Amino acid sequence: MHMKISIINGPNLNLLGVREKNIYGNLSFEAYLKILQEKFPDVTFHYFQSNVEGELINEIQRVGFTVDGIILNAGGYTHTSVAIADAVAAVNSPVVEVHISNVFAREEIRHTSLISANCIGNISGFGLDSYRLAVEAIKFHKD
Repeated sequence: MHMKISIINGPNLNLLGVREKNIYGNLSFEAYLKILQEKFPDVTFHYFQSNVEGELINEIQRVGFTVDGIILNAGGYTHTSVAIADAVAAVNSPVVEVHISNVFAREEIRHTSLISANCIGNISGFGLDSYRLAVEAIKFHKD
């Protein structure tokens, strides 16, 4: 079965491969997306990144009724945005919350997610491979 999955990345994730390489690695997301596309030829991926909260909400609403799943890394908005949590709750597509780092091994503010309760699951701490695990979760959820 061919699937459509939207990957939505939030603030500062446009700097992957450049920022804090000890936490986030040295690969850009665009380079990693090519790896995902090769690993999952039965999935059409759509990728969106923004540093702006409202743009993330607009994208969740735009795709959230048509794709088979959404992989959402809301970055710092995970811990602060009731509006993004509400957008996730409002759509029909299953959402998997993803974080590259283990947020529970970081500052205490990162231990709380306002988004998680509206997602089918949460994956964190496995680097960019967290996205692959999220694809597997969406595929499993759809079976």
